[in-house]
Amino acid sequence: MPLGAYGIRLSGLDGAAELLVEVEPEAPAYEVTSEVGRTEAEAEHVDDGAALLRLRSGGDIRISRAERRVRFRIPHPVRADELVHPYLAPAAAVIARWMGRESMHAGAFTAGGDALGIVGTREAGKSSTLAYLAAQGVDVLCDDMLIVDGDRPVPGPRSIDLRADAAERLGAGESIGMTGARERWRLRLGPTDGAAVLRGWVFLAWGDRVEARSLPGAERLARLAAERGLRLPPARPEALLELTSLPAWELSRPRDWASLPEAADLLLELASARPTGAA
Repeated sequence: MPLGAYGIRLSGLDGAAELLVEVEPEAPAYEVTSEVGRTEAEAEHVDDGAALLRLRSGGDIRISRAERRVRFRIPHPVRADELVHPYLAPAAAVIARWMGRESMHAGAFTAGGDALGIVGTREAGKSSTLAYLAAQGVDVLCDDMLIVDGDRPVPGPRSIDLRADAAERLGAGESIGMTGARERWRLRLGPTDGAAVLRGWVFLAWGDRVEARSLPGAERLARLAAERGLRLPPARPEALLELTSLPAWELSRPRDWASLPEAADLLLELASARPTGAA
């Protein structure tokens, strides 16, 4: 089976094979290249054949659908593993749109063949929660960009990037230095079969105790719309409605590392509930 991530066959990433997953032979194949430099573009654009995305570092990503190429221009040299994660995620969202798929700024894990999407704003504990689950043997599908093909979440790169305090508390990850906009400690993930069905969403929050609150439809729609991978209309108009029809919860816990095991147990309970309708 060919290797890639986010449902895309990838080439040009020699030295980063351990971060890739097996993808279907018919998956679209893209060559990834990089060069040192700063962007000359003043604005971003995405259409049905090409995309130009600006990077906060001062570089850009140029994606050609016809040439099947993703080209990064970054002000400093980057390794292949850095291109796979975190730089590839926005390009994956564009290619997913061309494939008629939806993308979300979210992670995901599986339990018993069911998957939950995990959504958290900056410093909401998403990556540390997923890293804790991975340490317990849970299959983590992705960390920061979730591509959904119908009702199936597509596996992302096999790593979770942690901040220093999370890596120290969890005793996990190895320092890979400054990557993207921050210093990272990388936890390598094991293989995944990618056969889970997406059953719902969990939005992480801080609170006084560990608890889960079911979200009504209007709140689900507003929250998911705010976390879409691209600020463009869905490739399929019904795609977002399909995702918001799934049950969703807000899971809150204290800002205390001691609360993480209880919150993780509650996440696994929600994943194994096999809900059939939304509250």
